[in-house]
Amino acid sequence: MGVFGIIGNERTNVASSVYYGLYALQHRGQESCGISVNDDGVFHTHKDSGLVNDVFTGQVLSSLGQGTMAIGHVRYGTLGTKARVNAEPLVVNHTKGHLAIATNGRLTNGSVLKQDLELKGMIFHTSSDAEIVSYMVIQERIKSASIEEAVSRAMDKLKGGYCLLMMSPKKIIAARDEMGMHPLCYGKRENGEYVIASETCALDSVGATFIRELEPGEILVFSKDGIKSIKDHCGKAKEALCVFEYVYTARPDSHIAGCSVHKARRKAGEYLASVKPVEADVVIGVPDSGLDAAIGYAQASGIPYGIGLIKNKYIGRTFIAPGQDVREDKVKIKLNPVSDTVAGKRVVLVDDSIVRGTTCARIVKLLRHAGAKEVHLRSSAPAFLNPCYYGTDVDSKENLIACIHTEEEIAKIVGVDSLAYLNLEDVTKIGASGTCSGFCTACFDGKYPTETPVMIRNKYENKLSESEN
Repeated sequence: MGVFGIIGNERTNVASSVYYGLYALQHRGQESCGISVNDDGVFHTHKDSGLVNDVFTGQVLSSLGQGTMAIGHVRYGTLGTKARVNAEPLVVNHTKGHLAIATNGRLTNGSVLKQDLELKGMIFHTSSDAEIVSYMVIQERIKSASIEEAVSRAMDKLKGGYCLLMMSPKKIIAARDEMGMHPLCYGKRENGEYVIASETCALDSVGATFIRELEPGEILVFSKDGIKSIKDHCGKAKEALCVFEYVYTARPDSHIAGCSVHKARRKAGEYLASVKPVEADVVIGVPDSGLDAAIGYAQASGIPYGIGLIKNKYIGRTFIAPGQDVREDKVKIKLNPVSDTVAGKRVVLVDDSIVRGTTCARIVKLLRHAGAKEVHLRSSAPAFLNPCYYGTDVDSKENLIACIHTEEEIAKIVGVDSLAYLNLEDVTKIGASGTCSGFCTACFDGKYPTETPVMIRNKYENKLSESEN
């Protein structure tokens, strides 16, 4: 998921700016999108299922009008969610005004917070964390002097890996969880408008100059008076940036924690070349997030790099497509092999990761049909052995191929001559040149930086049982 916001002192066509920002963040979510424009305290919102350029036609953008600020969102649906009803930004009205909210990530204590809120009479219309957060903030807003104070109080009770972007009639509030699990940054345009986004590439798309990233736990308040930083939650937890941002999620032209995503992926390829060397004629990457690692692998191994797969640019990312059947259908039309590159050759195929194995098997079959003599699969991420509870769609263990089969069995299932993963000890090194002091690698090693939802639920149920007795 991705968030984008803009705020200035003059009424401008802010919806168009958010549109371009969301377009740059499309890789973070393809299921639904939305924009909410604030025109002197009146919110105009449009959201729907689909890609940014399909949902926001010229007519729709015009209907949103002008304003001094706006926020937007792109979403990919995790297992069991509905697209349209969960589209963000979520706009709510309360006794002290309006609030629009867009989120990235996931709460680990969302289910228990929701149950508590329902017991207090709250009615939920979505299954998204955004609605939970909005109720938490509204509860605190009633007894707080400002919206930022309410957000800070609500964050005392929010657990997990998340970024928040909220718009009140007069302010935009940006917040990042105490671990800094997902990226969030801001910049400034020449006309004085401030821009907040999940990735630096979105700042570039609207001509904003990058200023800095939010610190883990930091709250930034953007208003006509400038920017105010609230650091009440900073330093309360060890930093745990999701390393999968470097491996797959982020765009290669973005910088996260001061580290180039492109360079991080090339470094992953370099490390990967030493894991399980193989004699081969050409190295190819799976577009798009496997290309940089493939270049790094080729340079480190001395095997020539070639363009072996062409991506249909009108097809989105299969990993974040909702549902396994949809993923399989998209793979069929997403990629096509370049036979001149692979025919009669021993091919090293570099992919960013192997989660369910479906995509890899299909690609290998394409390469075999194109005449590849051998195919050696290399993953620029370690094996996925654990579900993610922080917003990446790595679900239960029974759907993770590495949990069910050995490397030899997986190689046979996907149809390759050999298979190797990036070493666990190397995955955090790829972003080591940046400013991040710690990474979350729980999907690889099971070392979760927080209590898991199951642990939180068990403690909650025990507490309820004790109170009843």
